[in-house]
Amino acid sequence: MLLRGAEPADLPALLDVQQAGAVKGLANIFRQDLYPFPRADVYARWEAELADPAIDAYVIEDDAGRIAGFAAIKGDELLHFGTAVESWGQGLASAAHDKLLERFTAAGVTRARLRVFEENHRARRFYEKLGWRPAGRLSRTSFAPHPVLVEYELDLPSERHP
Repeated sequence: MLLRGAEPADLPALLDVQQAGAVKGLANIFRQDLYPFPRADVYARWEAELADPAIDAYVIEDDAGRIAGFAAIKGDELLHFGTAVESWGQGLASAAHDKLLERFTAAGVTRARLRVFEENHRARRFYEKLGWRPAGRLSRTSFAPHPVLVEYELDLPSERHP
């Protein structure tokens, strides 16, 4: 598993992974007959984020060098994180999560945060298993039908320098 900086050339494969995961994992939130995956909008958002120096965007490569996931960090927030459907339950997400926490810690972040759909029970179980806790703050996504997002926090150890 390799976590590396995302590049514009990665976007088609990254979007394939994100779309497949969203369609399968968020079907109870975004019914595809009513709210199909907004690929063009999500692509444009990734383009803007790749161009934003405040955002660190990543792809996760599997052992064969294929893009099998994605992530983006802005300051203390994990903006996006997902892995290929075929990798679910195989440890790739946990390994990538650990690498992302290393990035936060190296940047001096002592409390990381993220938002997850309230009804995305699989993701919520994943984060809670790894120590994330609800912060008590709710918001809504900009994508119709505008489901609720729950903010989570994770206290990180301070990096100690000799």
